[in-house]
Amino acid sequence: MTAMLRELFGYHAWANGDLFDKLETLDTERQAATLHDALRLINHSHVVARIFAGHLSGRPHGYLSDNTAETPTLDALRAAVSASDRWYLDYLHGMPAPDLSETIAFTFTDGDDGAMTRAEMLLHVALHAGYHRGEAGRLLSQASDTPPWDTFAVYLHRREPSRRTLGAKPAA
Repeated sequence: MTAMLRELFGYHAWANGDLFDKLETLDTERQAATLHDALRLINHSHVVARIFAGHLSGRPHGYLSDNTAETPTLDALRAAVSASDRWYLDYLHGMPAPDLSETIAFTFTDGDDGAMTRAEMLLHVALHAGYHRGEAGRLLSQASDTPPWDTFAVYLHRREPSRRTLGAKPAA
């Protein structure tokens, strides 16, 4: 399970970077509304990731909501998301598999109590981000001709191009 989560968060970081690369292609004046909406979605996802990082590390996260009142700039959000992605990769690097099944009690930002295993929290962060990357990708595809193509299969084959030859059929 630990190896698969490391793979998932490697993909997660790559997909976030790809999305930011595509967002940088938007015309900041002509496509300002699209960029703003995408930044709000990604910022929400980022805040949730930081909240769960707090739960996982046993430290206060400092958020009162699952988004911030102010919308960060593209560059600031990219840096923050990249740092968060690195945190998760580092967190998983030393994670013994048995620790993933530990249940942690916490309080959601709306005041409700919750409890999830470490593995469930990690899966939530990755799946939640994928959902919102998809929403932002849809906005991009409507506003430009360079939507993200950030599937797990693309990630694996870009990371290891030799995988392309493994499925090749012999020449007739």
